[in-house]
Amino acid sequence: MTSAALVTSVAARCRRFRPSFFLVLLGLLLTQLTQAQQLRGVVLDKDSNQPLPFASVSVPGTTLGTTTNTEGEFSLRVNKLPVTLLISELGHVRDTLRVTSNAELLRVSLASATITLPEVKVGSYAFRLVDRAFRQLQRSNRQKFYGKAFYRQTTRIAGDPTELQEVVWNVKSTTARIEGTAIAQGRYAAKPSITSFSNFSLYTKSYGLYDANADTTKSLALLSPNVVKNYLLELKGIVAGPDTTKGGIAEIDFITRPELTRYKAEGTIWIDVDSYKIVRYRMTTPNFTATTSNPDQKFRNTKLDIEMSFQNTVEDVAPLEYMKVNLAADLTTPGKPATPITVSSFTFFFDTSTTPTTVPYARVSVDDRDLAAIKSIKYDPEFWANNPVVKRTPVEDEVIQSFEKKGAFGTMVTKGKSETKPDVRIDKDGRVVK
Repeated sequence: MTSAALVTSVAARCRRFRPSFFLVLLGLLLTQLTQAQQLRGVVLDKDSNQPLPFASVSVPGTTLGTTTNTEGEFSLRVNKLPVTLLISELGHVRDTLRVTSNAELLRVSLASATITLPEVKVGSYAFRLVDRAFRQLQRSNRQKFYGKAFYRQTTRIAGDPTELQEVVWNVKSTTARIEGTAIAQGRYAAKPSITSFSNFSLYTKSYGLYDANADTTKSLALLSPNVVKNYLLELKGIVAGPDTTKGGIAEIDFITRPELTRYKAEGTIWIDVDSYKIVRYRMTTPNFTATTSNPDQKFRNTKLDIEMSFQNTVEDVAPLEYMKVNLAADLTTPGKPATPITVSSFTFFFDTSTTPTTVPYARVSVDDRDLAAIKSIKYDPEFWANNPVVKRTPVEDEVIQSFEKKGAFGTMVTKGKSETKPDVRIDKDGRVVK
């Protein structure tokens, strides 16, 4: 029903009341209709026209704001129109948009930010920034965050989706990692296939940029006292940060030194040059080990990608915003062609605060099994149907169609067992071990 039709309907029903009552009621209704406007839109890269995931969309001078999902889409409820939106994304020029109506989908295109090298161009500058970012993690580790996280995992074998897992956790975290979780809700769909993953969430739950319980003197991690010994760094430039009056965000590429044979990693880290807060982190490692319970099957050409992003806050300590983990490998079986496999997970953190809770958070364990945890919680379809966090990042259509054709949607695995259950184990430096 349109706003005009709704007003007419209410007016017709209220004719039997006194005029003063009708005017008051009509005034309240009109006030409500002019408030709480729902805005929807998409943020794109101006050059490529590709969506920009996790761009910030906010109303300047207020606490109203959101981020785009993995498809660059956003939804934001504002008190009234017109309103000015501020849109920003790391590596792109900030822009504003004046919105006077919510009748159409908003489209915002951001231009790439110009990367400039700082006056200090010596190689030691990148090492100094990484070292100070590490010291900042050490100092801020006492600050704990409490909230929720939405986790989605999708497995594809030879391009065909075979597993879909969605979980909402209660989460305790620091600015560097997840410290504990407690499952709140979960659901699972699967099709019979040559393999499945029983504890892939271990990557997300155990990986971190800093661990207060680890021996940093022996650490192979980038954020450690050993960065000069173990890594080569290259300062790519400084991109504009959220506040253009400050120094900006340093973009630093890293790779393990050739003489380091036990561990290989490369990637990029973005560090605020004023506060030394880590803004974003991406890492790829090709030489880890993942094993299966089927002795005839082996993983070859494995590659693990991990990305972490932190919320844009004015405080010195920023909580996690999202984590992405992607595993790609070839599954080999004697006498058969190698089968390409990819497993991807995405975790979005929300309702984050510094207020402690009474939730019994559990630390990650290599004995955890994802499906067993989902089965331990009573399935609540209403929770999934009305959860805005789940809706903001819809499942890809191809995944839904794949499972629908096999009748595999539900809260339990379909009939038929996989031949193997790959298990993964990660040490405190983020390496997967046998």
